Amino acid sequence: MASSGLELLWVSAPQLAQGIGRTLGISLLAIAFSSVGGVIYGVLRNLGVRWIDGVLLVYLELFRAIPVLVWLYLFFFGLPIFLGWNIPGFWCAVLVLSLWGASETGEVVRGALRSIPRGQREAGLAIGLGPLQLYGRVLLPQALRRMTPPLINVFTRLIKTSSLAVLIGVVDVIKIGQQIIERTYESVLIYGFLFVFFFLACYPLSAASRVLERRWNHS
Repeated sequence: MASSGLELLWVSAPQLAQGIGRTLGISLLAIAFSSVGGVIYGVLRNLGVRWIDGVLLVYLELFRAIPVLVWLYLFFFGLPIFLGWNIPGFWCAVLVLSLWGASETGEVVRGALRSIPRGQREAGLAIGLGPLQLYGRVLLPQALRRMTPPLINVFTRLIKTSSLAVLIGVVDVIKIGQQIIERTYESVLIYGFLFVFFFLACYPLSAASRVLERRWNHS
């Protein structure tokens, strides 16, 4: 039984590798884009400009209130109808997850920046630092320690939520697994493989977060 299971995984390895590549591709691109977008969001919210706060708050509440799956359907099926834009499923998933992730990441960045004592900002301005230098050299490096644990949580959620891409036709690792199950009826084996894959994809982030926290605490 075990040998037949290993044989099935070996035979299916090329298919599974393609699916893993797509899933990791969506996840890593979404993490990268949402990190950049989140920093921009957090900095803009920290400026205290009323109309910018209003626009970003609407953006935040839209992505908080509406499930990611609905956004996926809206972008994938709605954009071709209303705007004539046909976005491939892979890039549609990256776009939606990046926008959702940027809203979550941005709130983490905003909260971390707000928690820094006001004297740090005033000291930076007093020595003649410009806005970019102030955030790049003073505020964001200090905020990084405070934002790392919640950011890791957002990134693991992005990896897990990437599995929804299968519902807009992306042939990711979930879809490949379903195809193998339909052909072989080895559901326990394949779902066990998917369990291990997502655990191995997410656990290193949690482990890295704990290592960084211990290192920063010692320093």
